[in-house]
Amino acid sequence: MPNYHVTLEAAWLVRDVKTADDAIGVAISEAGKRLNPKLDFVEVDVGTTACPACEEPFSSVFLAADTAIVGLVLDMKVFDAESEEHASRIAKSVVGRTLRDVPLKVVEVEEFE
Repeated sequence: MPNYHVTLEAAWLVRDVKTADDAIGVAISEAGKRLNPKLDFVEVDVGTTACPACEEPFSSVFLAADTAIVGLVLDMKVFDAESEEHASRIAKSVVGRTLRDVPLKVVEVEEFE
């Protein structure tokens, strides 16, 4: 059975922050705390979004009224899955149990040896 590298996107809400950098730090820290120690194999990073005008990438953060939504990227490896679809369901299930009430979307699934 093949192994897969699954990338998920999560929308993380952060309250009472003044800057985008603070929001990123808080989001990564909170996600890390909820995932560790049981899911310490899930890598957490901030996502990127392409600028609609110039198409340059920038951090996925939107800040309004001291509240931010941060787009996080969660990477994990799924071993012995039957297909890409099966690997994505496993990843969403494993991460979703720990990060309840956090919207998740499968961004990419790649097979590896």
